[in-house]
Amino acid sequence: MVRSLLIKNYALIEEIAVDFTAGFTVITGETGAGKSILIDALGLLLGERASSEMVRNGAEKAVVEGVFDVTGIDRIAGILRANESEASDELIVRRELSVKGTSRCFVNDSPVSVALLKEIGDVLVDLHGQHDHQSLLRPETHIEFLDAFGGYGRDIDGYNASFRALTALTAKKRELQEQEDQLKAKRSLFEFQIKEIDAVGPKEGEEEHLEAERKILENTERLTELTGGIHQLLYESESSVRDALAKARKMMEQLGDIDASFSEAVTELRSAEVSVDEVSKQVQQYASRIEFNPERLEEIRERLGALSILKKKYGGSLEALIAFRAKIGEELSFAENFDGELAKLERQIGELRIEAGAKAAALTVKRRESAKKLEKAVVSSLADLGIAKAAFTAAVEQRPASPGAAAPFVTSGGRSYEAGASGVDRVEFFLSTNAGETAKPLAKVASGGEVSRIMLALKSALARSDRTPLLIFDEIDTGVSGRIGQSVGLSLKRLSDHHQVIAITHLPQIAALADTHFSVEKKEEQKKTTTRLRRLDADERVREVAKLLSGAEVTDAGLRTARELMEKRT
Repeated sequence: MVRSLLIKNYALIEEIAVDFTAGFTVITGETGAGKSILIDALGLLLGERASSEMVRNGAEKAVVEGVFDVTGIDRIAGILRANESEASDELIVRRELSVKGTSRCFVNDSPVSVALLKEIGDVLVDLHGQHDHQSLLRPETHIEFLDAFGGYGRDIDGYNASFRALTALTAKKRELQEQEDQLKAKRSLFEFQIKEIDAVGPKEGEEEHLEAERKILENTERLTELTGGIHQLLYESESSVRDALAKARKMMEQLGDIDASFSEAVTELRSAEVSVDEVSKQVQQYASRIEFNPERLEEIRERLGALSILKKKYGGSLEALIAFRAKIGEELSFAENFDGELAKLERQIGELRIEAGAKAAALTVKRRESAKKLEKAVVSSLADLGIAKAAFTAAVEQRPASPGAAAPFVTSGGRSYEAGASGVDRVEFFLSTNAGETAKPLAKVASGGEVSRIMLALKSALARSDRTPLLIFDEIDTGVSGRIGQSVGLSLKRLSDHHQVIAITHLPQIAALADTHFSVEKKEEQKKTTTRLRRLDADERVREVAKLLSGAEVTDAGLRTARELMEKRT
């Protein structure tokens, strides 16, 4: 439920801060006072589209903030955890709208997206604006009402999982078929490219090794010259490094005989002699292996040239060339096995059609059972709301799938049916408001006032199964007479046993039944128009109901009638 609401600098509202209670709350006020602005502001909080034009003149930004009690609402906790937010029993939702058109959303003071705000709002609040009940006139919404009444959400989720898998495989098959001609056209090209690449047979890392070997073969003369010079310098010349080190070591040994502190230096010189010997041997061994091989050099050059040509054609690097070969190899294999892949896919699709069809058939059974119960509940509620002779039908039908249909379909009982995310069923509500008349589609027979009452009847039927904590009705009394208004008010009052209900109304018969009553007032101060919301005490409530009965001038008779209405709460 909503505990409090703060609205600042929104349209005609400078600042409104209001605390709400559980039960049935009504909001009344003269036409144009700003009742609809309240609903629009609440819509902002629920993720509706924002417009900078709604920022109050002279202000930089508008702010709407709501504090909600979400104790025990697991779906809210799940949404918060999924978005790495901490869940608690209190939820603070805020929306800020700047005069520049930017909008920011916060949940518990953490920035969130509008999409997340809307997801949370859909769980917390069911808001029916002046025209929202017209959704009843669109048959595609009827299945949602029936499913909410039936309460078989897990069955729908189970079916939907199979349907999503079926949709994905159907799309994959369609893509595969679209690729068939393209793959066949490329098959010859793939074969040529593979043949050309495989004739060279590039191997990962070989280019680096070939370049190293080529460099050595191209420099054999220089290598011979350098290794010979090093050996001569270190070992063979009259003034070789080896001889010089040997002389120095002998002299150092003599020093050591006199002063022991030179013993370490002697060891160092011996080590240097050994190192020179090792280097000299290594250079000699390397020199003995040097061989100029023009045939091998030419072979390497040709190999590197062939690799270079392939790299330029197929990727720019040896790694890219090898990756390209693997890719076209897979595509060629796929093209050669296309019929087998398609047949495998069709088998999987066929199995999923049967699986989804079985789940859809089980859903149909449950929907037909729920439809009968909903029909009785709605007819009973409509009678209470002044449509005594109503006949209400929730028709559940299926459409056979057309031969060769591109859209996903499912199979049940050997028959194919058009399918969607909710199953194979199409639900439509039919109504007759007069005895003896055949029920017709709701859109063709319901007047504005009747649609409002049908919506209320449905909400009453859904009251126990609908888990939305807050229901808001904006002028649900449209087209409703005073006599029926009493029944509408009683229905709203009964709904408040299971939900927090807020209703904006013009009818005294509805306002009289409220647990809490607010009045919207529009005042002009310092040449500025401001909308305010005021909670009425007991005496003020009586006067407000009397004003709704008789107009601006409140009479004693009007006050007596108002008190009588307020006493009729059952």
